[in-house]
Amino acid sequence: MTRSVTAAVALPTLSTALVGDRGLARATLVIAGALMLTVSAKVQIPLWPVPMTMQTFVVLVIGMAYGTRLGMATVVAYLLVGALGLPVFAGTPEKGVGLPYMLGPTGGYLLGFLIAAALLGKLAEKGWDRGWLKSLGAMTLGHVLILGCGVLWLSASLGVERAVALGLTPFIVATVFKTAMAAVVLPTAWKAIARWR
Repeated sequence: MTRSVTAAVALPTLSTALVGDRGLARATLVIAGALMLTVSAKVQIPLWPVPMTMQTFVVLVIGMAYGTRLGMATVVAYLLVGALGLPVFAGTPEKGVGLPYMLGPTGGYLLGFLIAAALLGKLAEKGWDRGWLKSLGAMTLGHVLILGCGVLWLSASLGVERAVALGLTPFIVATVFKTAMAAVVLPTAWKAIARWR
């Protein structure tokens, strides 16, 4: 009985370990996270076959570092700011802004951000952010969710084959790279905290 009760208790996330549960600190983390998502959408790193942004990397790290509720709140804040017309997404304002942009070809990926942040937050609360192997598994699942949502969304207008060719295949190399990078961030941060204490 004691074992099942202990297993059900959520472990503290990295954000809780660093700043606690104070309202102002958590609000600051939401704002900082939304800004990081905006910057990561705008910065492009040359990579074959397409340039890479770091946005999915940031989404997954925020989800794991913040936990379910705070991670989702951060992604929702980012999406709301974008829905209001601010050019926070990749390709904005050149490719449009606001709801028309969000309902366009990238809409599925944006939905995937929210789902992936929720999943990774939940996994972090179960301790998946403490070791490299579990962290790699979590980051892989998160990227699969984001890309899967994007391809499903595109499939509605392009068909499955074309959606995979345009919405998945060009991003595989970048995704593998970002997954590997993201997998080491949280375990490394936890080890650093343990050394400082």
